[in-house]
Amino acid sequence: MLVRDGDWVTASSLADSIGVTPRSIRSYVTALNARVAGGVVVESGPQGYRAGADSAAAVRVEDAGTPRDRLHRLVRSLLDAPEGIEVFETADAFFVSPATIDGDLARVRGLLGGTELSLERTASRARLRGTEMAQRRLLSRLAHDETDDGSFDLESLRRTLGERSVGAVAFGPFKDDLVAELTGLGYFVNEFGIGDVVMHIAIAADRISRGRALELAHADDAPQRAQVGEILDRLTQRHLGVVLGSGDRQHLAALVLTRVVAPGATEPASLIRERIDPDVEAAVRDVVSRAAAEFLVDIDQEDFVLRLSLHVQNLKHRAQEQAWSRNPLTRSLKATYPMIFEVAVYIADALRGLLGIPLLDDEIAYIAMHVGGRLERSRRSAQALTATIVCPGYYELHELLRSSVDRSLGQSLDVVGVETRVDPDWASIDTDLILSTIAPPIVSDRIVHIQPFLTDADVDRVQAAAARVRRARRLARLRADLERYFDPAAFVRGFGDADEDAVIRRLGELLVAQGVIDEDYIDRTIERENLSSTAFTDALAVPHAIGMTATRTAISIGIAEPSIAWGDGRVQVVAMVAFSESDRAAFQTVFEQLVEVFSERESVQRIVRRGTTFGAFLDELVAVVDG
Repeated sequence: MLVRDGDWVTASSLADSIGVTPRSIRSYVTALNARVAGGVVVESGPQGYRAGADSAAAVRVEDAGTPRDRLHRLVRSLLDAPEGIEVFETADAFFVSPATIDGDLARVRGLLGGTELSLERTASRARLRGTEMAQRRLLSRLAHDETDDGSFDLESLRRTLGERSVGAVAFGPFKDDLVAELTGLGYFVNEFGIGDVVMHIAIAADRISRGRALELAHADDAPQRAQVGEILDRLTQRHLGVVLGSGDRQHLAALVLTRVVAPGATEPASLIRERIDPDVEAAVRDVVSRAAAEFLVDIDQEDFVLRLSLHVQNLKHRAQEQAWSRNPLTRSLKATYPMIFEVAVYIADALRGLLGIPLLDDEIAYIAMHVGGRLERSRRSAQALTATIVCPGYYELHELLRSSVDRSLGQSLDVVGVETRVDPDWASIDTDLILSTIAPPIVSDRIVHIQPFLTDADVDRVQAAAARVRRARRLARLRADLERYFDPAAFVRGFGDADEDAVIRRLGELLVAQGVIDEDYIDRTIERENLSSTAFTDALAVPHAIGMTATRTAISIGIAEPSIAWGDGRVQVVAMVAFSESDRAAFQTVFEQLVEVFSERESVQRIVRRGTTFGAFLDELVAVVDG
């Protein structure tokens, strides 16, 4: 958390986020600093704690005594021993008691839910039963557990497969050659997914070396799969000294084609369409059209539909095999672009029938990346501010300055006028910003003093002023909306140890009592929460139902003191939002800006600590919005 935040964080803020006491935080800091002798893993000061110079080294420290490490080592032992392990011998090898191993075996059983694997116990011998594919999926899960943020890490992979795994040092060059070969075939390579596929290749190589190759399930004459399979076989022989059998070649080629490659930019739409099942394209076209109307976003375009259809078709194959792709950007996408993520959740939910299974957040994040890529151009144009340049005429000086501004700031500013008088009518200039080379007689946040020959410092000042204007404009709209949508009767402080469903029902009942929603809306809100956690920041959850069916737009607010568990983390503020059809256009403003306000740790702490009543909460929220 400290590394991700990059700034000072108080012990109480950390304690709220993790769900412990400030005293425990101090103990954790002491333990972390002990990991690097003579180093500074966590700095302490009057403002709290922040990541120190040796934080990266501490994260990489292997602690073989942790329960998670011992559990992973035990699972590896079970996977490597077809005849099972002897509990007493394993306890001696792990330097723990047999009772500890018995406890760990109970935790192993907990890992096996939904994996098609079972743990058999006969006297003091334990063994895993299940298919080779199911055992590999378990190894994949262990590797993912080692990298909680979903990013690919060769060191974590080595810990999962064991110190003596096949070619551990060769996977870096293997990945480089694989990317080069796929690029040479004209594919776009998804770098977020390639690490996950390399992990599966590593697992396959390790298992093959132990005599555990995959059997060929069925003959496959698809030319693309055969071509990629030949590349993989050649590279595994070159780098890993392992020959892929037909079953592994077919399986790994399918992973590459469904996870990490997409058609090149020059490939015509007709060829892309040939690869797509017509039923998939029809389903995607329908849901994209509905999402565009529901959220008023410009995504109903042919190129977007085709590429998303191809992604969904690959996703369908992954769903059938339960072979999910991790996405290291999931957390940041959710926190930074909640509206885009919400559109992706809507699409994922509508495709549940086609895919046959609800999607994990990582897979929803990939859909969000498609949506965000399509919206980026229109978002940029909508965010452009107007500007007037004030530069008294002297030869072509004002023309040179305008060219410099367009070149350096053209993406964020639209220069709509140039004043060449030394005494312009300042009051009549109504653009968002005024860039002036002369000192104005008035003081205004809109006016930025720049040099006649634009400098880097000038560019920085203009960008900072533009950011302030955008933020002020967004938050002004938010303040107006929030004052309309909040109600003193829909405010709760303190939830005890209630779970997510109980919190949603409690906040929902307050809106039911006002006639805003019905009980069905509460049930649909819980259903939406089960699709993907609405904890968009480390402090805020925004539960809501899919579909804008409220009689009017309203927000019920709950303050959790102390923080409560929500999704994979903990939150301190829960804002249950019910939107009406007539307020469809306000959805994006309220949704994104509410998340923005509660992304700032200091603001959250101020609102939570002082917001003991509805009036105090609203006062603090407005004060934060007003800056």
